[in-house]
Amino acid sequence: MEDRLFIFDTTLRDGEQVPGCQLNTVEKIQVAKALEGLGVDVIEAGFPVSSPGDFNSVIEISKAVTWPTICALTRAVEKDIDVAAEALKYAKRKRIHTGIGTSDSHIKYKFNSTRDEIIERAVAAVKYARRLVDDVEFYAEDAGRTDNEYLARVVEAVIKAGATVVNIPDTTGYCLPEEYGRKIKYLFEHVDGIDKAIISTHCHNDLGMATANTMAGVLNGARQVEVTINGIGERAGNTALEEVAMILKSHADIGIQTNINTQKIYPVSRMVSSLMNMPVQPNKAIVGRNAFAHSSGIHQDGVLKNVQTYEIIDPHDVGIDDNSIVLTARSGRAALKNRLAILGVKLDQHKLDKVYEEFLKLADKKKDINDDDILVLAGADRSQNHRIKLDYLQVTSGVGVRSVASIGLNIAGEKFEGCASGNGPVDAAIKALKKIVDRQMTLKEFTIQAISKGSDDMGKVHMQVEYDSQVYYGFGANTDIIAASVEAYIDCINKFKA
Repeated sequence: MEDRLFIFDTTLRDGEQVPGCQLNTVEKIQVAKALEGLGVDVIEAGFPVSSPGDFNSVIEISKAVTWPTICALTRAVEKDIDVAAEALKYAKRKRIHTGIGTSDSHIKYKFNSTRDEIIERAVAAVKYARRLVDDVEFYAEDAGRTDNEYLARVVEAVIKAGATVVNIPDTTGYCLPEEYGRKIKYLFEHVDGIDKAIISTHCHNDLGMATANTMAGVLNGARQVEVTINGIGERAGNTALEEVAMILKSHADIGIQTNINTQKIYPVSRMVSSLMNMPVQPNKAIVGRNAFAHSSGIHQDGVLKNVQTYEIIDPHDVGIDDNSIVLTARSGRAALKNRLAILGVKLDQHKLDKVYEEFLKLADKKKDINDDDILVLAGADRSQNHRIKLDYLQVTSGVGVRSVASIGLNIAGEKFEGCASGNGPVDAAIKALKKIVDRQMTLKEFTIQAISKGSDDMGKVHMQVEYDSQVYYGFGANTDIIAASVEAYIDCINKFKA
């Protein structure tokens, strides 16, 4: 019998807590269906009590997805658990994920409680959740900094209360791999009835050790891992799904199987990056742009003679196809539709026609269209219903002259124009924009990302703008980086609360 590791994906819950990465329900369903195709066992769909949007997303994902278990997060509070059970009513397989902090600092400062009271609350929450669903996961928040003896008492108590899965999170990313592995081993040696539940890892990457800690947990008996696509998540992120999947595939001698179809890793990675406007660092393991690039002469020579000299993973195994069809201005709707389907995006005919029109415009500007370009085009209609739209932009700049920009905006059907000079073309364009939209707003962060490497490439701009003590996140994409910057700023302004 195969030794099976369950993959619990929390991209739509922990991953979505990253500022600026919020998805609407339609986008969440798109990601959930892609995760189902990838072979994920459990999808953590949200924290239903936290907002009506999260509640609705859990309901809609439950309807859209067939075989993975749908999980909803709660605190150890009856109202949270009731709301989660209600949100999961359409799920074919449902799980409530409840829990409480177990480290001394959480017990003392967060809950102003005692160790015995925390165990009572944990047991009560698990028993209450078990009345509503058969599958209950318990998380011991900050387990990484909880002493092992007390943690074992908590784990034993919640398993007796009916927990089917127990999650041992390294919430702060503090543990060393050996330390975290020892913690999991200690539980297996000291918890009576531990065979009645699955032990799960949930590691954060604050010190860059999330994947190492997760693997240490697995090698010491954990059989569920909580992960996200591209390792996205709060602060420095979570354990990356693609890293764990490919470690186990590359190290077949470990003898642990997952249900992940690794050839879908790269398309799902690109899709999540595009929808969440979260660039993947070029040197990111498995899915980064440079993960399979060899620039050193010695490496290139070795790879040309035998690919295994420097590559332990075949790029095709993660869905990177060297021979994939390159889309150009001569490509038809069918080719575009097929490429979108491979990337997990299904569009109705009306939407496909609109994306195809934009595709042809982009194809006139640049020679080859890549997957990221296509995903940007597929998501571009998000701005169609915006109150403020960019009508035109003209910028004059150069060496030894001050940049000047003139801009035209369409605000709720009315036309406005503005002109300004600035310290560079982007500065001039944003100053011209501010002359029309006269509000006290401050640019807090400005990030430019070229998608691939050509000078005719599509550029992505991510922005944070502060207005009325609130920070708003905007995104723009264009072959003209100045236009992309203005579009990102306008995207922020369209989100301002009136």
